[in-house]
Amino acid sequence: MTRRRVLGIGGALGLMAATGLTTSAALARRPAVTGAELRSAVPLPPAFQVPLPVPAVLEPVTTSGGTDRYEITQREASAEILPGITTPLWTYGGTFPGPTIESRRGRPVTVTHRNELPLPTVVHLHGGRTPADSDGYPTDLVLPAGGHEAHTGHASAHGPAHGMHDPRAVVTERTRDYTFPLDQRPTLLWYHDHRMDFTAPAIWRGLAGLHVVRDDAEDDLGLPAGPRELPLMITDRSFAADGGLAYPSLDPSLRERPGVLEPYLAGVLGDVILVNGAPWPVHEVDAARYRLRILNASNARHYELEAVTDDGRRLDLVQIGADQGLLAAPVTHRLLPVAPAERYDVVVDFSGAPVGSRVSLVNRLGSGRTRDVMAFRVARRALDESRVPGTLSTDLPDWRRSDAVRVRDFAFRAGRMRGDHGWLIGGLPFDPARSDVAVGLGEVEVWRLVADVHHPVHLHLVGFRVLSRSGRPPLPHDAGLKDTVSLRPGEAVEIITRFDGYRGRYLFHCHNAEHEDMGMMANLEVV
Repeated sequence: MTRRRVLGIGGALGLMAATGLTTSAALARRPAVTGAELRSAVPLPPAFQVPLPVPAVLEPVTTSGGTDRYEITQREASAEILPGITTPLWTYGGTFPGPTIESRRGRPVTVTHRNELPLPTVVHLHGGRTPADSDGYPTDLVLPAGGHEAHTGHASAHGPAHGMHDPRAVVTERTRDYTFPLDQRPTLLWYHDHRMDFTAPAIWRGLAGLHVVRDDAEDDLGLPAGPRELPLMITDRSFAADGGLAYPSLDPSLRERPGVLEPYLAGVLGDVILVNGAPWPVHEVDAARYRLRILNASNARHYELEAVTDDGRRLDLVQIGADQGLLAAPVTHRLLPVAPAERYDVVVDFSGAPVGSRVSLVNRLGSGRTRDVMAFRVARRALDESRVPGTLSTDLPDWRRSDAVRVRDFAFRAGRMRGDHGWLIGGLPFDPARSDVAVGLGEVEVWRLVADVHHPVHLHLVGFRVLSRSGRPPLPHDAGLKDTVSLRPGEAVEIITRFDGYRGRYLFHCHNAEHEDMGMMANLEVV
């Protein structure tokens, strides 16, 4: 590998390989990001001018029989993301983000997805406790009209772009019903494309939406609600000269060859920060508490969020929930790190900011334009009867190390894959036909995860608790039940979980979407 190529993969790994640094010296330089920024070719608007959109809540087509049924059409559409510029998108229902689904704990939901895009898709409900046949396994494709021959090239379930065969793939044409029992803690989930080899460009083009699970116990806590509860899907994108979304695919048709151009092997970072699909938006708020349900839906960009007033004061970010629902008790942050696919439920109190002032949400890992995320303009004094109780939930699992039937070790590292660059788990690239891990239904395990550069690791089906980071206690933002954990360069993280819910084939993988497409996934069989 050339020096330029090694440095292109970013982080401690590139430093060691290119300069001969010792491991300790390289890791001491832990970079703030893993990836390379793709610059837009159009003029970018000033920050804090565009109003924050809130995705529409989708109405069910029927609620009979104890199940709420929804229909979503995946289709091409255009939107004015940057003012005065039209951008073609792939969408759920014609919008980016897609429509939000609101559901109640324990009430099943069936979503019929109709694929009117030119290529196959797969839908994964991220964070859902979902039977395997609705979990969105990467080869369980929904084909567009005409099937393989007309649309898929070589990238089909039975012969993906890299030539692997998956005899267990379940392929449908045009439509597929995904059934979600939602027998799980109330939380913010999100749905996105999970197609084999091409997840990253599909999400980049717009295939992402929110799904909120609620229950009566959470409703009774008195947390900020209604217009004072805001979902914030944070993404980054870059724009081509024609207004389209720029993305450095090796194969822009997304049919045959997965992966990205060499400078972006570590991940693609956009230079425009979008919140709910709007660039650096602003939202008018009362001088009151607001519940911000934050999702990092970026492919590779990490954020370290801070709420700052016009006069430089930092407001508390009071965390009340994690990926898999409410914490036991609130945790107060001034800086909140958020890796790709992580969700944080926080309360911010704007009552201390003067009317007419602005509170900016900034990213301390960004530079230049990517340092700004969005702003809140405090518009008026208002009655606020909300509260943040000292006890938020009492149903978090109390798994102990002694409960674990085994401990497993997994290394997340760069490597070679079919003669090219890849991202590997345990030294192996993903193969849908290979069994990597088999666990018994109901068993508790401890997993030790080790990283070379940044890897946000996501487990399908289950939530987990973080036990330690490099032999030390978890960090404050590790609290609660998670389904994605951020591994920093050179770090080892221990997690514990119980594999309950359903039997079948699931995944665990890095949620840097470029890493995922270049092999950093593994099979998890619950038996």
